[in-house]
Amino acid sequence: MKKKDIKILLVDDEHDILEIVGYNLSQEGYQIVTASNGKEAVAMAKKELPQLIIMDVMMPEMDGMEACEMIRKIPELQDTVITFLTARSEDYSQVAGFNVGADDYITKPIKPKVLVSKVQALLRRFKTTEGSSTSTTLNVGNIEINREEYKIVKEGKEIVLPRKEFELFYLLATKPGKVFTREEILDKVWGNEVVVGGRTIDVHIRKLREKIGDDFFKTIKGVGYKIEF
Repeated sequence: MKKKDIKILLVDDEHDILEIVGYNLSQEGYQIVTASNGKEAVAMAKKELPQLIIMDVMMPEMDGMEACEMIRKIPELQDTVITFLTARSEDYSQVAGFNVGADDYITKPIKPKVLVSKVQALLRRFKTTEGSSTSTTLNVGNIEINREEYKIVKEGKEIVLPRKEFELFYLLATKPGKVFTREEILDKVWGNEVVVGGRTIDVHIRKLREKIGDDFFKTIKGVGYKIEF
């Protein structure tokens, strides 16, 4: 996909941020659309179907967390990469962001060249996910995993997972009993070019335990995780 075909949605209630970030990314050749709050972001995302959403957390009307959670429920936006751009760098905020389906977290202020580099890395993740359709359905235990539709069915009941939770679960399910190290998980689910916090995997595993069942997931202390059916 060429840059001119890539659409980026910028969401921030500060006009200066939209203008500066939008200018730098449009100079790189990307299509830029904007929104000034969470409600506008959800509506604009449905309309424009962007490949990447860069969104502030603290906004009027609806904050970024809630908007992200709503966007992740839209089937057409399952592959869209979402990153938060915010001045808040506290660890709990980052965990909350990953909890609602964000892919990354950028702390502002950020230098234009660094931002462009970060965006390029995030979009590589989109292309990797978009093009990875080697397998369609995986059946493990009483669970059916449809890789193409990002759908999980357990005992006849569909379970909806945000994209990163799905990819983590799918990775573990490809080899039941195998212990995947944290390094393997970060590399295969997030990619080497995307820097995520050390607690990211733990947060996603906790959410998977809640949604799919605690007994399936085994923690190998100091090593990583495995899944057993």
